Amino acid sequence: MRTFSNKWSSLLVILCTFLLVACSSAPRLESDAIAPRVKLPDNHEELGILSAYTDPWEGFNRRMYYFNAKADEYVVLPIIAGYQQITPDVIETGVSNFFNNLGEIATFINSLLQLKLSVAGETLTRFALNSTIGIAGLFDVATPIGLAEQDEDFGQTLGYWGVDAGPYLVLPLLGPSSLRDTAGLAFDNLIYQDVIDELKMNTEDELFISLLDAIDTRASLPFRYYASGSAFEYEHLKLLYKKYREIQVAR
Repeated sequence: MRTFSNKWSSLLVILCTFLLVACSSAPRLESDAIAPRVKLPDNHEELGILSAYTDPWEGFNRRMYYFNAKADEYVVLPIIAGYQQITPDVIETGVSNFFNNLGEIATFINSLLQLKLSVAGETLTRFALNSTIGIAGLFDVATPIGLAEQDEDFGQTLGYWGVDAGPYLVLPLLGPSSLRDTAGLAFDNLIYQDVIDELKMNTEDELFISLLDAIDTRASLPFRYYASGSAFEYEHLKLLYKKYREIQVAR
């Protein structure tokens, strides 16, 4: 599965760095906000496993979480709905396959950096087959013959070499991350941009490709903000993300 990188990711990372300086307090609720159905304990230690990971930038993170939820509701998801309404399923699948195929390059490089030679070999074979027989990646011919898609990014590479994840961080639009994974995202974005540049497209075409990539990436994610109905959704997502990344780095 490819990362959430596109040509605007590096700009978002820079924006996030500046915002971290200013945001450290807990967000204030709107005057008409509905109180949580489950009362949060004053002592956060009572949350047990939900407080297993420190969150020194919680004020910023919760505000960004709320911003992402509203952007998702009023901008992103309506665009996704329109895209899915006018795009036949076969074309949607082809678009996803195309961008997944581009993501194989970053996976290949990071596999080599982690000394995972078998993963690198399988990824390179997938890319070669899908880029040729699969017509520039529009068709995934590698998976049916047993070449499974791998997922390696530079955040995992840094973790493999002992770099700590650092504080939890919610990025604008991109969602859950960490200080280490944000740095990794910037590196993977450089690889992605180099691949796009090799296609020799003009600026307008590059912008269209990046927008289509972002739409396809979000359309493939079933997650919806505040759909769980839990008062601890923020904590649950943080826990799931941190655990998932630990498993990815350890495997």
